[in-house]
Amino acid sequence: MVKLQKRSEQIRQFILDNVEHYPKDIASLAAKTFEISRQAVNKHIQHLVEQKALLVRGTTRSRHYLLKPLEKWDQIYALNHALEEHVVWQNDIFPRLGQLPENVIDIWHYGFTEMLNNAIDHSSGKNVFIQLERTATSTETLIHDDGEGIFKKIHREMELIDERHAVLELSKGKLTTDPDNHSGEGIFFSSRLFDVFDIMSGCVHFIYHHNEVEDWIFENQKSTSGTYVFMKLNNNTNRTTKQIFDDFSDENYSFSKTVVPVRLAQYGSEKLISRSQAKRLLVRVDRFKVVVFDFEGVETIGQAFADEVFRVFKKQHPEVELRHANACKDVEQMISRAQFAFSNG
Repeated sequence: MVKLQKRSEQIRQFILDNVEHYPKDIASLAAKTFEISRQAVNKHIQHLVEQKALLVRGTTRSRHYLLKPLEKWDQIYALNHALEEHVVWQNDIFPRLGQLPENVIDIWHYGFTEMLNNAIDHSSGKNVFIQLERTATSTETLIHDDGEGIFKKIHREMELIDERHAVLELSKGKLTTDPDNHSGEGIFFSSRLFDVFDIMSGCVHFIYHHNEVEDWIFENQKSTSGTYVFMKLNNNTNRTTKQIFDDFSDENYSFSKTVVPVRLAQYGSEKLISRSQAKRLLVRVDRFKVVVFDFEGVETIGQAFADEVFRVFKKQHPEVELRHANACKDVEQMISRAQFAFSNG
């Protein structure tokens, strides 16, 4: 009886975990996965519908299933000195998260308050719209301010080439336009805590999705006003804030390590060939003790680019440990060549 009950729970959890991606085919997918009949799966689906965990849409061939929101809420706040992120968290967000595990609450507490604080302190907007939706499997929030736009502001204040360069700088961490009052760590750590972390502003869309190629820049055809921050997290994730902070901290708990997605230094179809492109990549990395250059998605680099990163910069900053990951054969050869030149220089 206990085994049967456990198997039923596994089947229903599988349905909830996968229905978002397979709204029309979830029954056949579950039947194949657990080697049971479609009729048996339909009983489990009906149970979830009765529990109000699933919604049914359409009939016969057009029938599909959706996760039913257990909580759906939104509100607009005036962006002024009276607005405090911890008050919004305590009064409006935390009570709507339900009985989520402590590690999940901790992630939401950190990420939500950091992102709302950014809107309050940096956006120069008048209002911020906040939306929350919680289902049986995950919770998501949207924070949209009507201010200048995060990428535009970083581009302007740091005098960068264009707004896409702001994404590269954000991905490194320790970036802030107000160093006296902010550490510049909020977006870096929030992006790594959540399953989905998106920022959309102007014509640029920055996406960080776990379990996929991590950092992406998309250029929107239509410019958006203000800044949109979207965060989504599985309600039963094992991830913890301590794990993520430890991954990028030294023995003194200082934010000392960063992973730099090298592909963010290339715009459009350009190849990473020149020293100027390498210098674009290397901006501010001397602030870290350990720098990991992630070459995922980079098919080739030029000799000058590799030499600037792995010989010239290393010679100028011997205290910084340079590592690399996910390099293809051609890229690895160029890196090895530069490292050999450094060792024999």
